Amino acid sequence: MPLYETVLIARNDVTQAQVELIADEIGTDLTADGGEVKKREYWGLRGLAYRIKKNRKGHYMLLGLDAKPAFITEMERKLGLNEDVLRFMTIRIEAIDEAPSAILSRKSDERERTFRGPKPAGRFDSGRRRGYDDREEFRARDEFAPAFGGGEEE
Repeated sequence: MPLYETVLIARNDVTQAQVELIADEIGTDLTADGGEVKKREYWGLRGLAYRIKKNRKGHYMLLGLDAKPAFITEMERKLGLNEDVLRFMTIRIEAIDEAPSAILSRKSDERERTFRGPKPAGRFDSGRRRGYDDREEFRARDEFAPAFGGGEEE
């Protein structure tokens, strides 16, 4: 049987469990038809590029399916009728990659990089207020003022 990948976006008012339930329904229908779900990833609640049916966010779900073309047509018809599904897209692929998708791998990288240690005190982040004469140019000028005969008379 051919392999497909389906990405669906559900409304943000539904819970993650309800999105999983939609994927479960697809899985049970598919196993009854003789196919199987090879890959299933929940990408989380993400912001949409533009508003869809008054929603600014949506729950994303990826499904890797081994199914007949007739099943895909019926699944897309049911997803189109489901009020909780904002958008879906199904494409035919040659092989289903078992590794996590780029979306999930990027999320794990973000989780690893969240704490970077204590922030070093930078030039402007020392915490003390600097006055007008406290800038580097003025401090340098004041250091070299006696050498140029600034103010001290002999």
